Amino acid sequence: MTTTLAGGRAARRQTMRRIRPRRSPAVPLLLAVWAGAAGVLWLWWRDTPAVSGGTDRILSAGRVTGLLAGYLMALVVLQMARVPALERRVGSDRVARRHATTGRYTLCLVLAHLFLVMWGYAARSGRGLGGIVAQTADSVTGLPDLGKAAVGTGLLLLIGLLSAGPVRRRLPYGLWYHVHLLTYAAVFLTFWHQLSEGNDFAVEPAARTAWYALYGSVTALVLWYRVLTPVRLNLRHRMRVEAVVEEAPGIVSVLIGGRRLHRMGAEAGQFFRWRFLAPGMRSGSHPYSLSAAPRPELLRITVKAVGDHSAGLRGLAPGTRVWAEGPYGALTARRRSRGKVLLVAGGVGITPMRALFETLPGAAGDITLLYRASSTRDLALWGELAGIAERRGARLMYAVNGPDGERPDISAESLRRKIPDLDRHDVFLCGPPGFARSVHEALRGAGVPARRIHSESFAR
Repeated sequence: MTTTLAGGRAARRQTMRRIRPRRSPAVPLLLAVWAGAAGVLWLWWRDTPAVSGGTDRILSAGRVTGLLAGYLMALVVLQMARVPALERRVGSDRVARRHATTGRYTLCLVLAHLFLVMWGYAARSGRGLGGIVAQTADSVTGLPDLGKAAVGTGLLLLIGLLSAGPVRRRLPYGLWYHVHLLTYAAVFLTFWHQLSEGNDFAVEPAARTAWYALYGSVTALVLWYRVLTPVRLNLRHRMRVEAVVEEAPGIVSVLIGGRRLHRMGAEAGQFFRWRFLAPGMRSGSHPYSLSAAPRPELLRITVKAVGDHSAGLRGLAPGTRVWAEGPYGALTARRRSRGKVLLVAGGVGITPMRALFETLPGAAGDITLLYRASSTRDLALWGELAGIAERRGARLMYAVNGPDGERPDISAESLRRKIPDLDRHDVFLCGPPGFARSVHEALRGAGVPARRIHSESFAR
C-alpha cells in the first residue's frame, strides 16, 4: 500500500511567490562575527598596560584567550537557537557544522585561558610551572564564582568529548542530544566569573554593559525560538498521527493531521524536528523532512528504519499526539537560480526531493529527477513520482543495482549523456554522505558550478 497526495498547482503557486533573487547571507553574518571579535581584541589591547616580564606576558595571553572564549561561547549558544534567519538562509546543516567548529575553538580557548592564567599566578607567587595544580585548587576555592566556572568547564569538556566524531557515532542520538543541552548550563556557570574576575569589565562599565547585552540578547533568542515559538506552534495547530503506511521495505510514511497546517510557513524541501508522544518515544525529537507539499490539514514524512526511533514509527497509533519544532532547512526553491533543475535523490533522501518535484515551477522538460536505490523494490513513492512526472511533463529516471549487485554508473560522463545541458541546471541533492560526495564530484566534473549544487547533510 502506498499513500498518494495529489495536487501541486496551489503548492507551485505558493512556491513561486516565495522565490526571490539569490543573495549570499553568509557575508554580512561573517562580517558581524569578525567585527565582534575585533571589538574584543580592541578591548584587550586598550586595557593592557606595558608588559614588563614573562609573567605579565603569560597573564596577558590568558586574558585575551579568556575574552575570546567568552565571546565564542555566546556564538555557540546563538548557533543553537534555531533563529530562522540562520536556519532558512544559511542552511541548518551549515549552521550545525559551524556550531561544531565554534565549539571546538571555544573549548581550546577555555583550556588555554585556564592553563595560562593559572601558570601566570603560580609564577607570580613563586610556585613556578609545577605549581599550576595547587594554584588552580586555591583559586577555585578562594575566588568568587571560580567554583561555578570550574563546574562549567568540566561540563564543556564532557560535551566536547562526547561530540568527538568516533564517540558520537557510538552513542544513541537521544543520549548525545540531551547531554549536548548541558551547553546552556555550562555557559551560565562560566559567565559570572567573566564579570567578577575580568579586569576589562571591572574598569570599563561600557564593556560590562555590552557583555550583558550580548549574552542577554542570545538568551532571549534561545527562549523565544527554542521554547516559546514551539509552544505557540503546537498549541495552535494541535497535530496528531492520522495513519502510518508502509511505502517500501523498511520505509514508512506518517500522515500528520492538524489545524491550518499550511499557516506553519513550511516549504517543500524543509524538515521539522518531530516528537511523538507515545510510550518510549516521548523523550527524543528527531529531524525528518516533509515528503509532500504541506496541505491545509495534512503533513507527511517518510522515514527509513535505521534506529530505534525511526523503527518505532511503524507502531504509532492513529490519534497519537505530535510535538513539532520548525520548519527548518534551506533546501527550498529559494536557492534556485536557473530555469532547469535536476533533483538527485539517494535512498530515503527522496523525501525532500519528492516534495520539490511536485512544487518547483517549470514548463514541460524543465524538471528532472534521478532516483538512486539498491533495487526497484526500494524505490519508495515511485507511483507518486511517476504520476507527478506525467502530469507535469517532467523527466523521471532511476538508477538501481544490477542483478549481480553491480552499482550503476553515475559519473560526469554518464550524467552528461543523459542531460547534455546539465551545466545550465540547478541541482538539488539529498542522500547518504558517501553518495552525496560522489555525485557532487560527478556534477562538478560535468561542469556544474558549486554554487548551483544545493544540498543539506546531517550525518552524525
